[in-house]
Amino acid sequence: MDFDQINRVGRRVFMGSALLGAARTEVASGSPQSAPARPVETRRGDMLYRSFGKTGETVSVLGVGGSHIGQTSSDELAVRIVRTAIDRGVNFMDDAWDYNNGNGQAEIKMGKALRDGYRQKVFLMTKVDGRTKQAAAKQLDESLKRLQTDHVDLLQFHEVIRMEDPDRFFAGGGALEAFLESQKAGKIRYIGFTGHKDPAVHLRMLELARARGFHFDAVLFPSNVMDWSFRSFVHQVMPVAIQDGIAIQTMKPMGGKFVLDAGVASPTECLRYALSQSTSVVIHGMEKMEYLEHSLEVVKHFKPLSAEQISALGARARRAAITGKFELFKTTNHFDSTAQNPSWLG
Repeated sequence: MDFDQINRVGRRVFMGSALLGAARTEVASGSPQSAPARPVETRRGDMLYRSFGKTGETVSVLGVGGSHIGQTSSDELAVRIVRTAIDRGVNFMDDAWDYNNGNGQAEIKMGKALRDGYRQKVFLMTKVDGRTKQAAAKQLDESLKRLQTDHVDLLQFHEVIRMEDPDRFFAGGGALEAFLESQKAGKIRYIGFTGHKDPAVHLRMLELARARGFHFDAVLFPSNVMDWSFRSFVHQVMPVAIQDGIAIQTMKPMGGKFVLDAGVASPTECLRYALSQSTSVVIHGMEKMEYLEHSLEVVKHFKPLSAEQISALGARARRAAITGKFELFKTTNHFDSTAQNPSWLG
């Protein structure tokens, strides 16, 4: 399928998402040109913290991306990056067992880094792919062993990228039953979901939750300068999540470095854009110490972009964005680990 075909499919799916969320989006966001209203912020030293939805938690605006921790050249480097981040004020840790083709290294290395009292200093999140109760429960228990902890603060239903994924989550014998039982058993504290494919799928998940009287504590989706103009999670999903009091996490501020390939924004501009949105935390991949140091420096001197500056960045990236070539997670299966490994769904 070429990019023109992909974009035509995207437009058809977009129409469905517009019907699902238009009224709520209009009320919550107004014009896309309006300045983002970020969660309550506090600064302690060089780190900035924001409130996390209705949970009462406060998290650092910068989160350590687990996938890239799994890609570090050694366990020693992974431990150094994670502990340096924590020592410098970062308290949000992202992870998933299936990163890097399911080799488990992201969680194994994170577990080693969180020894010696570091686990107690962080808000730890991981994810499961299992669409059935049995598969989700099994994956969570295995993750807890790799992470060397008896619980995670947030468990998320991973890769909600198909229109049927929400139905499977809420179905009898589905993953939600495992989540709720694990929450009751003290293995998890909060429940969320993630995805990177199309805002329509996220909106369907939120609509089904509302119809069933279920409230997600958190949601995770991409936010970068390309997203501003192409199948935009920021314009379509973020306002609905805000209205429902759901904690927002964003990811892929540089699109796995593909956004940088377009040459429309620098790493600093990409991170400032993401931090200026209405998110509690920006999860960023930092497999090298210099990437961590750069990110910490951006947060240290961070001042939110104005609505005009955000729009200008979006406009600068628009021509590249609408091709779909730089957000491959939306237009191809490059980032779709469950599409490449369907057995993980259970």
